[in-house]
Amino acid sequence: MAIKKYGPTTPGRRGMTVTDYSVLSKVAPERCLLEPMKKHSGRNNTG
Repeated sequence: MAIKKYGPTTPGRRGMTVTDYSVLSKVAPERCLLEPMKKHSGRNNTG
């Protein structure tokens, strides 16, 4: 993945870099290859 650098158009944009995700696939994964994630909601042993 590439890193996109912005020009200093405003003080907040100066030195700003973001990751370019254009190389990643836009296709949804196959459902038969997926596995559900167990949800852990609630409280732990300290309350």
